Amino acid sequence: MKKGTTLFLKMAVIVMGIPVLALCIFLVPEIANFAEELYPDIPYLKYLVFIDLYATAIPFYFALYQAFKLLNYIDMGNAFSELSVRALKNIKYCALAISSLYVLGMPLFFLVAEKDDAPGVIVIGLIMIFASMVIVVFSAVLQKLLQEAIHIKSENDLTV
Repeated sequence: MKKGTTLFLKMAVIVMGIPVLALCIFLVPEIANFAEELYPDIPYLKYLVFIDLYATAIPFYFALYQAFKLLNYIDMGNAFSELSVRALKNIKYCALAISSLYVLGMPLFFLVAEKDDAPGVIVIGLIMIFASMVIVVFSAVLQKLLQEAIHIKSENDLTV
């Protein structure tokens, strides 16, 4: 396969990381300050918001790195290899971690929605959970298909 055939997808992976970085730098402190203003009697709430939202950024960027590695494997002609399967497995675990962290942070969404009378905040949290779960299922299916393709390829290589 020609090098650079996945250039558009690599650029898309990079472009996906830029807005999340901007959100982590500019919006997360505002959200934490807003939560602190809503509940001044809970002093550690601000730090819980920081921990939950920044902790979800870590597996997000690791999954983007794994996607970039997967695209490099495709460029090098190693799409049907155990390295690709491992990258898909890592993406699956990262999406599962993101979903789990948002599930753990759902009480924060409920607190903000209750105090600010904005049920849309809960919907935003649920969208993040379900979007991550869709990625988990999709990457698990791709991982299984890739393992089957590798198995069939190895059988065909052994056939004379």
